[in-house]
Amino acid sequence: MRAEKQFLVDEVAAQLAASNYLLLANFTGVTVENSTSVRDQLRVHGAEYHVVKNSILNIAAKQANLPDLTPHLIGHTALVTGGKNPTGVAKVLVSFFKDFSKLEVKAGVLDAKLLSKSEVEALSKLPSLDGIRAQLLSLLSTPASQIVRLLDAKRQKDETAA
Repeated sequence: MRAEKQFLVDEVAAQLAASNYLLLANFTGVTVENSTSVRDQLRVHGAEYHVVKNSILNIAAKQANLPDLTPHLIGHTALVTGGKNPTGVAKVLVSFFKDFSKLEVKAGVLDAKLLSKSEVEALSKLPSLDGIRAQLLSLLSTPASQIVRLLDAKRQKDETAA
């Protein structure tokens, strides 16, 4: 392999290694302005959007021991990696693709599991990790606060009766 190609493979492999997910998108017909817009939206979540040659991505994915991406590496492919919030990134991509019908999600990989287009869309509908934590905290604190209110109501009733 030529040195230039090896450098590109190493760059993509480093991006894949630094992220626990990757999303593949078809960007055929996307303008530079639209590309810049989606990059800005992804940057908020700490993610990066790169256009990658399919053969380079395929070699890097095999080096990173990811599932076989070959069926999804057809046409122009954009790679999204990075960040700690895969659900937020998926939300950005899915909503962006709905606004610009030229762009579509091809597939994804989350924790070394291949995700179909529909699974990436389902991922985009999940709450973020912080949202899940808030929901769990709410579930845990609600019974405790109800008990406190009940005890306080009993105390107030006893004070008024005395």
